Amino acid sequence: VWLIIMEQNSLVSIVVPVYNASIFLKETIRNVQDQTYTEWELIFVDDCSTDNSCEIIKTEIENIREQVQNIE
Repeated sequence: VWLIIMEQNSLVSIVVPVYNASIFLKETIRNVQDQTYTEWELIFVDDCSTDNSCEIIKTEIENIREQVQNIE
């Protein structure tokens, strides 16, 4: 068991690999937004999705742009 003690205000990076995951993306983003801890960044790493994953990410993150990165 590992116990990680974080300083208050430590930035947490949430990295989400994406490959044709359009049906899960809205819920993923909302689940992160609903957390009580607010010092986070959300990083999407797209692996050449052929569905509309990138479009969904771009649409959903308009209000939280400073905390989200999309790597294609």
